[in-house]
Amino acid sequence: MPTYRILDQAGRIVDPDCEPPNISTPDLLKLYRNMLTVSILDLIMFDAQRQGRISFYMVSAGEEGIAVGSASSLSPNDPIFAQYRETGIFQYRGFTPPDFMAQLFATRSDPGKGRNMPVHYGSREHNIHTISSPLATQIPQASGAAYAVKMQNARDPTGEQRVVACYFGEGAASEGDFHAALNIAATRACPVVFICRNNGFAISTPTLEQYRGDGIASRGLGYGIDTVRVDGNDVLAVREVTRQARELALEDGGKPVLIEAMSYRVSHHSTSDDSFAYRAKVEVEDWKRRDNPITRLRKYLESKRLWDEAKEKDLRSETRKSILEAYRQAEKEKKPALRNMMEDVYEDLTEEQREQMESMRRTVERYPNEYDVSSYEEGLDGMRPSGQ
Repeated sequence: MPTYRILDQAGRIVDPDCEPPNISTPDLLKLYRNMLTVSILDLIMFDAQRQGRISFYMVSAGEEGIAVGSASSLSPNDPIFAQYRETGIFQYRGFTPPDFMAQLFATRSDPGKGRNMPVHYGSREHNIHTISSPLATQIPQASGAAYAVKMQNARDPTGEQRVVACYFGEGAASEGDFHAALNIAATRACPVVFICRNNGFAISTPTLEQYRGDGIASRGLGYGIDTVRVDGNDVLAVREVTRQARELALEDGGKPVLIEAMSYRVSHHSTSDDSFAYRAKVEVEDWKRRDNPITRLRKYLESKRLWDEAKEKDLRSETRKSILEAYRQAEKEKKPALRNMMEDVYEDLTEEQREQMESMRRTVERYPNEYDVSSYEEGLDGMRPSGQ
């Protein structure tokens, strides 16, 4: 299957006979600023994990264009089911540095109450379902949500017609959940846009050892799903493909669309991984030098005289400053009260949970030197049920 692109690696329009990208200057600059912000955030937080300040991190290096480009063509009201390299979606939809830091440092400002590991963001305000670690579970969930959205669209045909967007890597497409999700979406005609980030590796397994067919795109065709392959390093192409995919997903009451975005994972899989154990460092450095979505868009902006070195320096300085300010503030903030470990499992705490919480509180009270709870909101009293 051919790969759709608008810009080549030098930031030039591939086909000058085609109409130029239909995007305003402010929107163009927003794409660039958001990708660069994610990149700077990743560098700072990767180092923070190495220093022991947070427990875990995953960067989006080389894949920023997929998240940011697709987010720009979705409605803010479209529900999103993400995996874990979609930081750009949160950034595009309005997440701020304090929002990121609250989750990464598990502070009392974290809407998830510190219950999830770092980079597992979620936002009811921005219609993004909380990320979870088990691979591919979000894909059938997205199909189910899309079926619900289909019925909502039908009940209110004059209101905004929504789609669901679901993100995953090509490694997740090896899970049975992927196949079940595509089949139910196809047979029930669910308005869902599946966006696969094919970055070449499922942790340490290269694509050559994952499949022998024509990538993930061929699987969409097998399920009777309209499918397109796009250059994931071309943020403008990703934006255009997602725009058309969304329109297509709403036709005739709804149907699924699969986008395979081709990219390269420049980073290690996570801070728990050393990718140079299974790939050559020179390969990674070559990709960094040859192509990435941020550099490609910058070249295009410079050719249009919309960007220069002075603007680049100012943006990098301003962005780094705002991220570090939020970083320092989050380090000082208290963690959520310890009762949050047990609350919200059921509507009310069970008798057994109350006994366990009281037993935990007595143990901590008995051994204060071994269990310092001063960094948690309410300290020892935070191990009492709410309202007591």
